[in-house]
Amino acid sequence: MVISIASQKGGVGKTSSSISLAAGLARKGRRVLLVDIDSQANTSKVLLAGYTQIQKHQTIYATILERSPLPVHETAIPGLRIAPSHILLSNTDVELTTAIDHREERLKRELDAVKDRYDCVFIDCPPALSWLTVNAFTASDKVIVVVAPGYFELDSIVQISKTLKEVRALFNPRLELAGFLFAMADSTINSRTSLQILRQTYTGSVLNTVIPRNTDPRDAHFNAKTYSHSTPSRPQLSPTRS
Repeated sequence: MVISIASQKGGVGKTSSSISLAAGLARKGRRVLLVDIDSQANTSKVLLAGYTQIQKHQTIYATILERSPLPVHETAIPGLRIAPSHILLSNTDVELTTAIDHREERLKRELDAVKDRYDCVFIDCPPALSWLTVNAFTASDKVIVVVAPGYFELDSIVQISKTLKEVRALFNPRLELAGFLFAMADSTINSRTSLQILRQTYTGSVLNTVIPRNTDPRDAHFNAKTYSHSTPSRPQLSPTRS
């Protein structure tokens, strides 16, 4: 299964969620591939030792812009591999806007060639609705949308839901919403109200698991490590029921 982890809004825990899901499943014995198509390359910097020495032809840049095979690298976590990003992906929209030959399928074509080697593939999307996001959605079976508390964070769901609908209609009719993942939750009224509004507005589509606000993952990423609880709870990926 190919799952995109997406959000139009930055700073909501999208990359942390991508890393945690991929690393957690790999530690449970699954074969996992994490594709980083966010030009900030934060996922790549955390998981890939010596990332600064990697050339652009060894990254997803070569797949999207030069139509090269997917570049897959080993990580320090057994069972987890990564296709790293590159800062030059920030120019992708400019180049793909003028492309005329299946610009939405460049990632899908190369991912289809290797995805059967893995139990699960995650795509860490950029915090914007761009041609990179369209490529990710076109290549995916499902999308997890990460949402944090706040008015603008909730408002961003409207546009990403529209993009999901458009990609489903134009490029990938099998695309499904896996659910909205509420992250960075705390005990404030803002957080409780945001979750309540989310569940009332998107009944049946909000994942049961709520990710609390925690600085430990950021500390771990600062040291180029993943974060996992010593006694992790079992993730719940089924939507809530009304």
